[in-house]
Amino acid sequence: MIATDIQENSARYLMNTYARLSLVIERGQGCLVYDAEGREYLDCVAGIAVNILGHAHPDIVEAISRQARQLIHTSNLFYTEPQTQLAERLVRHSFADKVFLCNSGTEANEAAIKLARRYSIKTFGPERIEILTMLGSFHGRTLASLTATGQPALQEGFGPLVPGFRYTTFNDLDKIEAALTPQTAAIMLEPIQAEGGVIVPDVHYMKNIRRLCTERKILLIFDEVQTGMGRTGTLFAYEQFGIQPDIMTLAKGLGGGIPIGACLATDTVAAAFEPGTHASTFGGNPLACAAALKVLDLLIEGGKLEQGRAAGEYLAKCLATLSQQFSCIQETRGMGLLQGLDLSIDGKPIVMECLERRVLINCTMGRVLRFMPPFIISNAQIDRLLSVLSEIFSKRK
Repeated sequence: MIATDIQENSARYLMNTYARLSLVIERGQGCLVYDAEGREYLDCVAGIAVNILGHAHPDIVEAISRQARQLIHTSNLFYTEPQTQLAERLVRHSFADKVFLCNSGTEANEAAIKLARRYSIKTFGPERIEILTMLGSFHGRTLASLTATGQPALQEGFGPLVPGFRYTTFNDLDKIEAALTPQTAAIMLEPIQAEGGVIVPDVHYMKNIRRLCTERKILLIFDEVQTGMGRTGTLFAYEQFGIQPDIMTLAKGLGGGIPIGACLATDTVAAAFEPGTHASTFGGNPLACAAALKVLDLLIEGGKLEQGRAAGEYLAKCLATLSQQFSCIQETRGMGLLQGLDLSIDGKPIVMECLERRVLINCTMGRVLRFMPPFIISNAQIDRLLSVLSEIFSKRK
């Protein structure tokens, strides 16, 4: 099919839930994708921080192919080796003692919400069910995760929302402390608000949230769906702040492109889940777990975490230099290969002009350009990105 046919059929048969760009991607290799006409594009979106090792990585392709020939799926009524191996690897390299496997970040956050409430009710009684989340946050699109999301515009038209959630200001310790009540069961936040504009909190703020939660016996939940799996330069973003949560959620980069999510917790908290309290039909299936195991192998033993860290340092340096040249760039911020340019102008036309020059970037919150390339991006490819941005911004001086 030609590109126009694909776009027309998409409009005809798919629900209108995405504001798609006019690009049909046919294949990908490394940090590059190709459209239906064979034109090459530099991918600095990476499936929205999913394809952390690029497209069609041969080791991941082989792991998926090998597992598909052996066993793709079986019920969680039975044991499988890939699922157990993945849980063990995640525990070994994190704060956690137990893992629940699912299919997406939203599902992982739903699991975290349920686990926090069940733990709190069992430990402190039925009144302690409130979860405090941050304004500007994003935790998913299902009803509970949407309620947790601190963006009223995304919640419009979906009421009544799930009761038991309250919101406060991100990166403001006084407001968080003032918002706590005897009913507060957990504080849930992203270590970096990625969808919210690549907002990086103060280290002091994060350490004091941990202190508050410990003192008041409140659970601390980190949504690391986007920041986890090496995106910030360490395997998990909480390591950047020198603290540990009680519950953490992962997805996106975990499977390197294969759908998988995870909710991790300490033994004490995880014990609140028992057979029948939570489940996922496809969660932890052998195919997804095989992909995630290979991703972890490549990150930890294969040097890709260090490669991504170096690329992130180079990207941050280049963006900082760019910001000094153009007055429409108000601020650069981020960690590792999650970087943002906060503009004084609308960011969406910049995205479209980059697309015309065959570079894929993202805009969030209307004016924040967000860059989430694969960890294998080269300095030459980062230079290509910066050259395109410089050319575009030069017209707006």
